[in-house]
Amino acid sequence: MSKKRALVCGAGGFIGGHLVRRLKSEGYWVRGVDLKYPEFSPTQADDFIQADLRNATVAEVVVKGGIEEVYQLAADMGGAGYIFTGDHDAVVMHNSATINLNMLEASRLAGVKKIFYSSSACIYPEYNQMDPDNPNCEESSAYPAGPDSEYGWEKLFSERLYLSYMRNYGMEVHIARFHNIFGPEGTWTGGKEKSPAAFCRKVAETPVGGEIEMWGDGKQTRSFLYIDDCLEGVRRLMESNFEGPVNIGSEEMVSINRLAEMVMEIAAKEVTIKHIPGPLGVRGRRSDNNLIGVRLGWKPSELLYKGLCKTYPWIKEQVELLSK
Repeated sequence: MSKKRALVCGAGGFIGGHLVRRLKSEGYWVRGVDLKYPEFSPTQADDFIQADLRNATVAEVVVKGGIEEVYQLAADMGGAGYIFTGDHDAVVMHNSATINLNMLEASRLAGVKKIFYSSSACIYPEYNQMDPDNPNCEESSAYPAGPDSEYGWEKLFSERLYLSYMRNYGMEVHIARFHNIFGPEGTWTGGKEKSPAAFCRKVAETPVGGEIEMWGDGKQTRSFLYIDDCLEGVRRLMESNFEGPVNIGSEEMVSINRLAEMVMEIAAKEVTIKHIPGPLGVRGRRSDNNLIGVRLGWKPSELLYKGLCKTYPWIKEQVELLSK
C-alpha cells in the first residue's frame, strides 16, 4: 500500500519541524517547504524544498506529485517583542496573507484532499481579555472582532479565506487556533522568541543573585501548551469531520511572574525580576477547551511545569554552546 503524501509548509520552523517528525512516525511520505532548513536538527522530511511561498509559482510546485494533505503553518510571526511593537505590521500582514492566498489556490488547482490552517489565539477580541483572571477565549467569542494586533487581524482574515474555499470549492479544511505552543527546538533568542523560551534563556544566562528583565508588572496571565500535545490535537482534527475553528491550547493559566518563578525552580537558581516597560498584548489569555473536548475528545496531557522541565535543559545547552 502506498504511503499517504503530506506537505508541511513552515517545515523549517518549530511546530513545523516537530510535525514532520510526527507524520513520519505515522508512516507518511512528507515534503517540507520553508525559507530555511530547521535550525537545531536535520529535517526528517523525505523531500525538503527551500523556497519562498510568497511566490505563487513556488506554491504551485510544492503541491505537485500527489500531495493529499497540506499543513499550512508558514507565517511571519514571533513573540510580543515582534508582534506588538507595531513596527512590523505591514510585513506581517502582507507576508502571511500572501502565503495563505497562494497555498489555498495552488492546493485547489492541484486537487489536494485536505488542508490544515494554523490560526492563533491572537484572533480573540481584546475587550474579552482585559481581566487577567477571567479571559474569554471561547471559539464563539471571536465576533464582534477586535484583535489586539495586526497579526491577529490577518489570522482572522485567513480563517475566513479558508472557510470560503471550503464553501465555494468543496475543499476539506480544518482550522486550529494555537495558544502559546512551546518546547525544545523553538526560537529562544533574537527577538522573536515567546515568553517560556525567553525566561529559560534569561535564567540560564544569569548568575545566581543576578537580575532579569520582564515587560510589565508580570501580573498578566497566559496559558502555554507543550508541543507534543499540540501535534496530537492537530492530528485528531485532521482525522475528524470537524472543520473548526477550534482552540488547541491549555486551560492551565499562570501569571508571567509565576512562569519566571517556575523556570527558576527548575534551574535551581534564584534571580531577581526587574519589571520594565515593554509590549504586552492582552492582560489575560487562556484556552477554552470545551469545544475540542466535545468534538475531538482531546485535552492536554502535559502540565506546564513538566513541559518546562524538558524545555529548560535544551535552552540551557544552547546558551552554553553559544558562549563557547
